[in-house]
Amino acid sequence: MEKNRKKTWIIIGSIAIVAIVAVCLIIVFSRDKKEAYRLIKVFELDGRATISRKEIGDIDAYSNMVLESGDTVFQNEGTMTLKLDEDKYVYVEEQTKFSLVATGSSANSKTSIELEQGAITNEIKNKLPADATYEINTPNSSMSVRGTIYRVYTYIGEDGIKYSVVAVFDGTVSTRLRYADGSMDDKEVEVGKGKQITIYEDAETTDYLTDVEDIDYSKIPEDVLLNLIEISENGTDLSLTTDELKALLEKGPYTVTFLYNGTVFGTQTVLNGAYAQVPTLSPAASGKWDFDFSTPITEDTEIHWK
Repeated sequence: MEKNRKKTWIIIGSIAIVAIVAVCLIIVFSRDKKEAYRLIKVFELDGRATISRKEIGDIDAYSNMVLESGDTVFQNEGTMTLKLDEDKYVYVEEQTKFSLVATGSSANSKTSIELEQGAITNEIKNKLPADATYEINTPNSSMSVRGTIYRVYTYIGEDGIKYSVVAVFDGTVSTRLRYADGSMDDKEVEVGKGKQITIYEDAETTDYLTDVEDIDYSKIPEDVLLNLIEISENGTDLSLTTDELKALLEKGPYTVTFLYNGTVFGTQTVLNGAYAQVPTLSPAASGKWDFDFSTPITEDTEIHWK
């Protein structure tokens, strides 16, 4: 009798140990799965980029580099593509700077990109779950989506005014004004497929510069058009067909001529919709080039020193 009782307790103890181990394994694997979900990495890099990370400082970016939530990205030269999770891509253009926050799990992912300057194109392949969010914030606006392809370009014009241009190639983007004190306007303006809108901020106000209008494709850089062509060829129905997008690439390249006192100081060859670069050397100790270098080049252009 005593022997059977001991045997019973041994069996119960073994079952308890197995149950505890099973629970521990479930917790470990659940934690790993949750932490691994928000994968952010440099998918492609063509040029030079810097990643600023707290407590570490600046790091030169490289292909397949894993990024962390809170990193600040600056694309110095060329272009870069980031991959978030398995279905979100961010195409980063030259001279673009932003910070990235990506938290949550597959059911409630929260993605926020704080775009300080430059331009990014976002491709979200799958519709976001009901409790997930994906936002792009600029100094004067905020954009939220549930699954779409769109470009956000923010810059300071020659007049000192801050501009943000949102162009939607597929889906719909909801925009809201973001004021200088950080508060947001309650009103949302939706920008649909094939449309764009421009927001401005001066010393007195933040408002929409235009109503929703057709995308001005003459101001879309060639690298972005090439990305859109690839997306279109993979089966996504964009606002322009693949053939229409390819036709846009036939324009240019254009010649940018830098003039000093009527004499040619130098020239640059710039693709349609791309940007002229400030020459490394200056023709004089004082003065500047009379041009807003955040303006895309869409024709032969002369830039004068003043």
